Amino acid sequence: MSHSHSHNHSHTHDLNGRNLFISILLNIAITAAQVIGGLLSGSLALLSDALHNFSDVLSLIISLIANKLVKKKASLKRTFGYKRAEILAAFINAATLIIVAILLIFEAFERFQNPQEIESNLVIWLSIIAILGNGFSVLLLRGNADDNMNMKSAYLHLLTDMMASVAVLIGGLLMKFYQIWWIDSVLTFAIAVYLIVMGWNLLKNSFKVLMLFTPESTSVDAIVTDIQTIDVIKNVHHVHIWQLNEDEIHLEAHIDFNKDITLSEFDLILNEIEELVYRKYEINHINIQPEFGKCDAKDVIVQD
Repeated sequence: MSHSHSHNHSHTHDLNGRNLFISILLNIAITAAQVIGGLLSGSLALLSDALHNFSDVLSLIISLIANKLVKKKASLKRTFGYKRAEILAAFINAATLIIVAILLIFEAFERFQNPQEIESNLVIWLSIIAILGNGFSVLLLRGNADDNMNMKSAYLHLLTDMMASVAVLIGGLLMKFYQIWWIDSVLTFAIAVYLIVMGWNLLKNSFKVLMLFTPESTSVDAIVTDIQTIDVIKNVHHVHIWQLNEDEIHLEAHIDFNKDITLSEFDLILNEIEELVYRKYEINHINIQPEFGKCDAKDVIVQD
């Protein structure tokens, strides 16, 4: 038996797709300009920012593909459809964010040992262009970053890149007026550390969803206790709770009854359970196996 509270997200997904596409075009232009400018100026920070921008392009493309896939309908071969596409995209994007950051740390350390004179004017102007372009992209994606892991991964890529561009701008000004060439490497290192910090939380959260972990805000013991307060229920066991995507939390459990109830009686109790777990725990899909006098493991968590 299952129950769901359906939501219509088609308009939101269409808007997200449009905003992602605009952001992709902006970042392709920024990346090309920064690569050329980094090579001409000799700025590692500018090239590292270009590399991060390129990772932004890839991450945004992945997010856009996931955004399109998630709208595909379920089928006999794919009974959940592609509902997890955006979670997978978030995981991939977070992983690439961290990998890029580690590569930047190695490059920054190598350049710090051999600082080079840099054409600061080019660095300054290109970093300003990148700040404006990424700032606009950040504004486009900000509205849905809080409630959609895929959009959050894209948003974080763009936000960190905008901040990296600000750091590059500061570095360019220091090099222009004070000839502090080593600041280029220091800023690159700082950008990389920030990317790792930002990417780790997203990587961890998306990994938990992919591994079917119980959502952190959900207490299995509390749910079992609440369901067992219903008079005719003797025991709740063999419980599984997992998050399918941003919108759906699933509960699966076996329930022992004190007496041999009819199917119509079970339907009434099922409705009561559905309303209880939805109201208190925002669980919108449940699957209950009713039992009476069955000899099986009665532990809340049973190793399948």
